[in-house]
Amino acid sequence: MGDFIELQNALLETKGIEDFLHEMAVIAARQVTDGLSCGMTMEPNGRPLTVACSDPVTSRVDQVQYRLDDGPCLHAMRDGELVRIEDTADQEQWPVFESEAAAAGIRSCLALPLMAGGESVGALNLYARAASAFGDEETRRAESFAENASGALALARRLASYTALNEQLRASMASRSLIDQAMGIVMAREQCTQARAFEILRTVSQNTNVKLRDLARATVTSVTGEPAQPPAPFEDDPSAAATLG
Repeated sequence: MGDFIELQNALLETKGIEDFLHEMAVIAARQVTDGLSCGMTMEPNGRPLTVACSDPVTSRVDQVQYRLDDGPCLHAMRDGELVRIEDTADQEQWPVFESEAAAAGIRSCLALPLMAGGESVGALNLYARAASAFGDEETRRAESFAENASGALALARRLASYTALNEQLRASMASRSLIDQAMGIVMAREQCTQARAFEILRTVSQNTNVKLRDLARATVTSVTGEPAQPPAPFEDDPSAAATLG
């Protein structure tokens, strides 16, 4: 329950998904057992990337796997399976990786898939400087954390997509406001209807190969002498607040 509360607080208190992922890595390293390094691997552009880590050692060990295109974290992420290395000195599963991990001071590893929407979207990578650091109890705690982290990660990704959508809507509102202002200017100049004003702007836009938004901005600026101002954010609009309230 403790890791769930910490993840919830991190989700509420961090300013962006990058900060949240970093907090997840730090919390995992602390929750599972003492003295761990933790990282998170994802493939945002089809290539593995350490999106967060608790210390520099994690990133270096992850990079070995990315270079080899093989290793515990990639296996966990791509196959959706838990992977454990008891002692990198044995060099039994991934000899090259284990040899380089041992040279970096890492003796045991535990990698767990992170799920979102029923699919593996990343891996939680835990590294220890002692051999056999991940017994039954440590593995159980890591699995519990990974399950809670998967839910939090899915929510964080959804919030991030909502943020992107909101930014797109704001941009659309700003463009719409500019075009409306420009249409008003054309209507006054040409003594025409709103539909005719829009047709005039669109025709000029097509003939000059200038985006309608940019043409509208230039039209407004030519009359006011100042850069066109975007509309006030929806949440700052008193009339909108009154409507919602």
